[in-house]
Amino acid sequence: MRRRRGGAAMNATGVNPAAANPMAVNATAVNSPAIDRILRGPSGIGTAGLHLAPRVEAAGRTAPAPAAGKPKPGDPVPGLYHHPIAEPDPVRVEELGLKIKSWAMDEVELYPPEWEDQFDGFSTGRYMVACHPDAPSVDHLMLAARLMVAENAVDDYYCEDHGGSPIGLGGRLLLAHTAIDPLHTTAEYGPHWETSLHGDAPRRAYRSAMEYFTRAATPSQSDRFRHDMARLHLGYLAEASWAETEHVPAVWEYLAMRQFNNFRPCPTITDTVGAYELPVELHALPAMQRVIALAGNATTIVNDLYSYTKELASPGRHLNLPVVISEREDLSERDGYLKAVEVHNDLMHAFESEAAALVAACPVPTLVRFLHGVSAWLDGNHYWHRTNTYRYTLPDFW
Repeated sequence: MRRRRGGAAMNATGVNPAAANPMAVNATAVNSPAIDRILRGPSGIGTAGLHLAPRVEAAGRTAPAPAAGKPKPGDPVPGLYHHPIAEPDPVRVEELGLKIKSWAMDEVELYPPEWEDQFDGFSTGRYMVACHPDAPSVDHLMLAARLMVAENAVDDYYCEDHGGSPIGLGGRLLLAHTAIDPLHTTAEYGPHWETSLHGDAPRRAYRSAMEYFTRAATPSQSDRFRHDMARLHLGYLAEASWAETEHVPAVWEYLAMRQFNNFRPCPTITDTVGAYELPVELHALPAMQRVIALAGNATTIVNDLYSYTKELASPGRHLNLPVVISEREDLSERDGYLKAVEVHNDLMHAFESEAAALVAACPVPTLVRFLHGVSAWLDGNHYWHRTNTYRYTLPDFW
């Protein structure tokens, strides 16, 4: 067994301020006229009570020690660094589950009736309530739920379980992407594109989910999401190219692909779901971009670890981090898996360290809240993977 790290004290963002990292941001890293303006806060008559309050430190959280013996269904991956969360509000879970199912099955006809059990087994309501604890209403949660279900459908139909193939994937993804990043063309050809948006289930889902999202989001939040989805689709194409050529990437190459083919679009809409906005100047900070990338990378490795046995049991060859480590570093399946756990833990510690440093350097309330939301999304995502025993079981490595 490889050595595991213990937990450490967390601050108000849910991140670790003490973890050492040579890349940690300092105050000079966020200096710019736009940031200075935000840090100064509002001015003028009646604005004195709106200035920033001092940052408050919260009680520490620690990741639990691995359970002794073989993990039971619903147990976390032994040694995985994570933060337990309270059970999601069952009333919200049920209401959201019913609403998202009505949208998917009736409004956009995303899946045929015979796939209803698979839709139910995904547990979208429980997933989104766990990931967005500060959402003010179920309608706000639906913004995230529709996009999540649509993204999952694109993966199913185009890439994976339900007839997906790497052959021709680029063309399908490009047309699907125009459902969230609209085509601007001539009067002659525009109607053909508009008709195409109803041509298959993934495009119908993308179009509908994005229409709901843009009505609730600001223009900059919508543009942020479009860019994150372009990153996701680029990652899909890299993975597909490797499948076509039967290439097993080096570990660093695989991690590069996973930085694009990952969950990033989901936590980065946390402010829209929470009914506030992270200013574009703060989102664009290099330090913020690094923190967001680390968060997306860590939470995606969670998926690699929990879906490991499901993917091995599926037809065809599936690349995931444990498989790539085992093949490229000449390790047993067990040792490759355990090293992947350590990679995840290193990414989580880096995320927490650098998020805490960014908050210390730029203690703007919306930035603090946004990073808290990203951290909560990571915790909720782990909770959903751990508890979704309909989809996932752990390998017999302990």
